[in-house]
Amino acid sequence: MVTISDVAKRAHVSKMTVSRVINHPEQVTDDLKKLVYEAMEQLNYVPNYAARALVSNRTQVIKFLILEEMDTTEPYYMNLLAGIAKELERNHYSLQLVTRKSKDIGQCDGVIATGVRSYDYDTILKEFSKPLILFGQNDRGFDFIDVNNEKGTRLLTEHVINLGFEKIYFFGIDLQESFMFARQKGYLDTVESYGLPRHLYRIKNSSSAAQKKAKEILSNWNEKCAFICASDRIALGVIRAAQSLQLLIPRQVAVTGFDGVFLDRISSPRITTVRQPVVEMGEACARMLLKKIRENGKAQGHQFFEPELLIRPSTVHE
Repeated sequence: MVTISDVAKRAHVSKMTVSRVINHPEQVTDDLKKLVYEAMEQLNYVPNYAARALVSNRTQVIKFLILEEMDTTEPYYMNLLAGIAKELERNHYSLQLVTRKSKDIGQCDGVIATGVRSYDYDTILKEFSKPLILFGQNDRGFDFIDVNNEKGTRLLTEHVINLGFEKIYFFGIDLQESFMFARQKGYLDTVESYGLPRHLYRIKNSSSAAQKKAKEILSNWNEKCAFICASDRIALGVIRAAQSLQLLIPRQVAVTGFDGVFLDRISSPRITTVRQPVVEMGEACARMLLKKIRENGKAQGHQFFEPELLIRPSTVHE
């Protein structure tokens, strides 16, 4: 059986260095890590992470808590899970997916939570004694990762204004949450800065709800207009409403979404949107949580990712 001593001899380093590479890679230079990893690969050495977990009083398990209902029609959470799992695998952690009812099953070293609503902060989240990171903007002092929501809707609103649209509707999600306030602010600040009127609606995050509301608005259509939608799902409903009234997209009605994960590409026409780098954001969640675990629960703050404007035929002819 290959031992740490064998790896140390092959890499021409001390056993302590090998141990540090395995247990605390963040404390070792890249050159040393490369030497040790190459030696481990040459010798087919696999560290005993189960034993390591016992010694360090760790479980090597991270829980991913989803507090909202998952929609199986789009791979948003699959992308997020892939990013989290990829980073955890690099650090020899396993991932457990839990929901409201299963959150207390099994032990873990830390939790990544998403789909958090205002009533969860003083109930579910306060129950956790383990390090916690949120995927999603909040103003309650919890460490989080998110996209720059405000900038995303600002980019979209400026885009349609530059195309000559002056009547611009905002279809927000009917949630009293920080990310939604930020998306709304991006729209409001932009139309105000251009001296344009605001047309703001809050609806359920569903294509059918959006289709119904947009059809009410567009039934008396008399001038070209644009819709800034808080999700691609809402944008899909607006497109269906315009098409049912035989309005031309994008000449008479322009539509934008938000997310850029899946629905924007299967819509016809495809939706102008801002892409969230969800896989990369998942990796960042895992990195932040593992750092918080290593630092015994020390606050990590937050990180915003840049939104990417994707211009598609729902606003511009190909």
